[in-house]
Amino acid sequence: MTLPLSRRLMRAALASTALGLLAACDADGTFDADLRNFGQIGFDTTSAAKGATEARPDPDARGVISYPGYQVAVARRGDTAASLASRIGLDAGELARYNAISPDTTLRAGEVLALPRRVTEPTAVASAAPAGTGALGAETIDITSIASTAIDRAEAGKPATTAAAPAPTAPAAGPEPTRHKVARGETAYSIARYYDVPVKSLAEWNGLPADLSVREGQYLLIPVASAKAPARPDPVAVTTEPGTGSPTPTPPSAAKPLPAETPPKASTPVDKSAAPDLGTTRSAAASKSKLQMPVSGSIIRPYVKKKNDGVDIAAAPGTAVAAAEAGTVAAITKDTEQVPILVLRHDGGLLTVYANIDGITVKKGDTVKRGQTIAKVRAGEPGFVHFEVRQGFDSVDPMPYLQ
Repeated sequence: MTLPLSRRLMRAALASTALGLLAACDADGTFDADLRNFGQIGFDTTSAAKGATEARPDPDARGVISYPGYQVAVARRGDTAASLASRIGLDAGELARYNAISPDTTLRAGEVLALPRRVTEPTAVASAAPAGTGALGAETIDITSIASTAIDRAEAGKPATTAAAPAPTAPAAGPEPTRHKVARGETAYSIARYYDVPVKSLAEWNGLPADLSVREGQYLLIPVASAKAPARPDPVAVTTEPGTGSPTPTPPSAAKPLPAETPPKASTPVDKSAAPDLGTTRSAAASKSKLQMPVSGSIIRPYVKKKNDGVDIAAAPGTAVAAAEAGTVAAITKDTEQVPILVLRHDGGLLTVYANIDGITVKKGDTVKRGQTIAKVRAGEPGFVHFEVRQGFDSVDPMPYLQ
């Protein structure tokens, strides 16, 4: 039976997540969220992280940011869910349940909580950032916010409890950013990758902790993209009279004349000296590729950027899996199905990842040689090894390295 595509994608994504956490650690063990110092090889994402998204809008005096479909509250230093609820006029239990926490939970300064229903809005509200886009480049519809707004309208006729009825004022101008509810198994890295935003921006917008941890049921604001530079206008077309034809453009070769050439005369004697023996001076041909195949087999699933960050190589279950190059065991982890994932670090900031394996014969920190057996192919139908090559944090096509 063929292994479902969804399971293979999940394993590849988990391998990428484990690799991201490994890559984000400096040599001294400190966490480097935007990978500025990864491997001390000059890998720097500073400019991309700063320019990719807009800054989060400033909240009002109570800490509330109002959007057309929903509102969020930004915690202050020392706030709990109960104190924040009291300040904005909501029931503490209701606010805590909506955000999957308890009322006495201490909040971080800048942490964002989603409001289960609208609270009174001031006359002047902060401007909202431009709308973000989803993973496919189109504006994403937030089903949760639409449902929340519908419930608010349905309960408009009920007596007010702790909060006053919303004032008849417009929310923040402009479309709202996407709001994402964290599902089980998701991480800040997987969410940022899904929406194609920097994980650093996701952390800043939502006040995430230093370890970028998120909880199931938490609502996250997806940072909105920065305004792009206007497209360059098309050149002005030359209009000609009917029947006169279009002007002929000047060919590039006319801008600079070709160099003068003086061909040899036909009467010039031909050189008949012995040809040199190139075999005595040529360099030895390359005897091997940069990386060797971890197993001998055909490629049953090729590399596709952001869909399959490696290749699946067919091999019988129990086949020995070899190290593609000499290096050090950087990490050994498991996916949600407890299938091992192994990462090797090589010279030049190169990493190789091996998934759908079993029977690992090395441990973290071990030095391995090229071709050394490090694991075996996991039982399954069909049997295969998922193999990735990464340069820094980005995945690259393994085939140029294996040929």
